[in-house]
Amino acid sequence: MTDWLKFYNKPKLRHPTLVVSWQADAGLLGPGVNNYLINKLEGEVFCEIEPADFFPLNGVTIESNLVLFPESRFYAFPEHNLIHFHSAIPRFEWFRYFNLVLDVALEHYKTKEIFTLGGMISLDIHTSPRESWATFNSPKIKRSLSAYHLSRETDFETPPGGRPTLNSFLLWTAKQRGLHGANLWVPVPFYLVGLPDPRGQKTLLEFLDRRITLELDYGDIDRRIREQDARIDDLCKQNPEIDRAINKLDTNQRLNEDERDYLVQEVDRYLRNN
Repeated sequence: MTDWLKFYNKPKLRHPTLVVSWQADAGLLGPGVNNYLINKLEGEVFCEIEPADFFPLNGVTIESNLVLFPESRFYAFPEHNLIHFHSAIPRFEWFRYFNLVLDVALEHYKTKEIFTLGGMISLDIHTSPRESWATFNSPKIKRSLSAYHLSRETDFETPPGGRPTLNSFLLWTAKQRGLHGANLWVPVPFYLVGLPDPRGQKTLLEFLDRRITLELDYGDIDRRIREQDARIDDLCKQNPEIDRAINKLDTNQRLNEDERDYLVQEVDRYLRNN
């Protein structure tokens, strides 16, 4: 275990909650939540998982002249009794990787519950209210979260030969080790999947705030929501085709493939350039 875990310090936590998010996520929900928690609650990295066995290291990513390596970091928020694990998505050895995450949470800190965060692609428009969906790894945690109205009584089975989702696999691994938890999913408009979705990020933050009592200030994220709404509104005024496509979605009408592709491309182009 110690060969792959690099501890910088050992913050004092008492049966904390573990939250897990990923860098590659619809609407950048994981990075958005991670950055917001760090900025607002001053979280600090206390441990990392060494990447060698879990990520391809035969290439490199460079952004703005910076070399980016896959990172898997544990952040501590002692005042709120919270651990947030934020990571690139591992490519190999999922089971061993997840057990390293759980070793930190359980063997070092006796974590009481785990929540994984994720986005699901939806046909809603960007101004639609967001509701969290959830799947649970035990009846006990489902009952515990009943007041949050997360369950939609979803039925699903992985197709033969298919692979479970990353979060589902992690939640199953947690169950094997006696840790109760839930996967939280927020719908993200399909034309914002590759862009920040501050509404979706706020929905997840509000759940965590209510569950863990983080007492967050949402001023910054509310401003980003207003700014994004205003920019897309400006795009609609400039481009009747985009306005028509979003209005069709808002009235539950289907878009054809060309309309969907054009909406994604134009919203992406406009928001990145503005």
